[in-house]
Amino acid sequence: MALHVWGKRLRRVGCSALRWLACGLAAGFAGVAAAQSLPADLSRAWQATRLPQSSLSLVVQEINGPRLIEINGAVPRNPASVMKMVTTWSSLAGLGPDYVWRTTFLTSGHPDAQGTLLGPLYLKAGGDPLLRIEDLWALLRDLRLRGIKNLSEVVVDRSIFGQVATDPGEFDGAPDRPYNASPDALMVGLGAVRLVFQPDERAHKWIPIVDPPMPEVRISGDIKWSGAVCPGSPSIATDVSRGGKEVVVHVSGTAAGSCGEFSVYRLVMSQPDYFSAVFRMLWQELGGTLGKGIRAGRVPPGATPIVWHDSPILADTIRTINKHSNNVMARTLLLTLGAQKIGPGATMETGGRAALALLNSQQVDTRGWVIDNGAGLARDARLTATGLAQMLGVVWRSPLMSEFISSLAISGTDGTVKRRLRDGEVKGMAHLKTGTLRDSRALAGYVLGASGKRYIVVSLVNDEHSGSVRSFDDALIAWLAAH
Repeated sequence: MALHVWGKRLRRVGCSALRWLACGLAAGFAGVAAAQSLPADLSRAWQATRLPQSSLSLVVQEINGPRLIEINGAVPRNPASVMKMVTTWSSLAGLGPDYVWRTTFLTSGHPDAQGTLLGPLYLKAGGDPLLRIEDLWALLRDLRLRGIKNLSEVVVDRSIFGQVATDPGEFDGAPDRPYNASPDALMVGLGAVRLVFQPDERAHKWIPIVDPPMPEVRISGDIKWSGAVCPGSPSIATDVSRGGKEVVVHVSGTAAGSCGEFSVYRLVMSQPDYFSAVFRMLWQELGGTLGKGIRAGRVPPGATPIVWHDSPILADTIRTINKHSNNVMARTLLLTLGAQKIGPGATMETGGRAALALLNSQQVDTRGWVIDNGAGLARDARLTATGLAQMLGVVWRSPLMSEFISSLAISGTDGTVKRRLRDGEVKGMAHLKTGTLRDSRALAGYVLGASGKRYIVVSLVNDEHSGSVRSFDDALIAWLAAH
């Protein structure tokens, strides 16, 4: 990291990187407010990236104070995962911090003395972005406690969303990677299986385990054993193929035995197929039977709720989305906003429309914005640095400010910036959201300066070499933290 290199060089002359920044820039700080351009030392940090200034949109705003820097603020750019800030804020403001997703089982009949349910079991999907396998197990257990054992069929009602399924391989040709998971109104376990590899020290072999242990999924291939000192997290290759009802995950690669047990997550089925497989497995484990199977449909009028599951509140959910930059959860949240504000059958278009309407009501300038899928995993998504900085100002003045800011990653501490900005003067001083795509890098959030002042920062870069902006962004945050 360039900033760290500077720091090592400066410590040889008795000054840390941040103190140097503070010393060198304090005198010029007032001039920045007037010029709204980069001060000399940050300008050198930018020049070191070898990126053209035309690729940068940057806004630095003192909260309740002047705008310190603005470069190309009105130019729409791809924000990558920084788009999640827009989705999470508009949903927090539009739905409320205590909003929950409810998943409900209903019936139109009653079980007989043998536990056979007369008529279908209906499942009303609520669009829960993080319904865990253990949550589904608890729901099915509650059904068993109510005397239900034998099911003729299960009818799944996903009508809260419209046709929202996506091709997981469309974005980057990696259809088995969890970040490409399709949203779904009834998504369980984010739709991904865990492939566990246990070390057999005596045989120098890796033993694969599929979790959850669905009979439809098996592993082929082999991970080679290495006696090397653990170099870090093993990297293995996977290839998923499907023949009939069987899914085969072919694995290859090498892993050091000294690394111990490790896991990778992969998409092996569509969301509906994955849910059906998990349902069958859990229901059988609980001693239940299923006749005709699982199909799509609607809950009929008059059906009676039997058991249901409420998700964690939205204020807690957005922490997972922003700190860990979860794409499919962000997409599902945008769909939920569309369903609640515009109506059932929500699509990405109605979700984006609902988000923009709310932001416009807050006087946020959204000209040039394209929300697309709300996650930032898109080539056509666009934000402006000026508009996003305005939104972050609205957040700061809102009663919901603390809920939103606590969802952002803390510099040098957690989330996507856990391994960045770890110097003592910067660690813990910023709440940030990062964004990374092939040709896009973004960073936005809030920084607490040494003076006690707080700053809004938005940095968006679109260029085929955008990865080189990281050292500049780190220097920028360090500069603000030193003031």
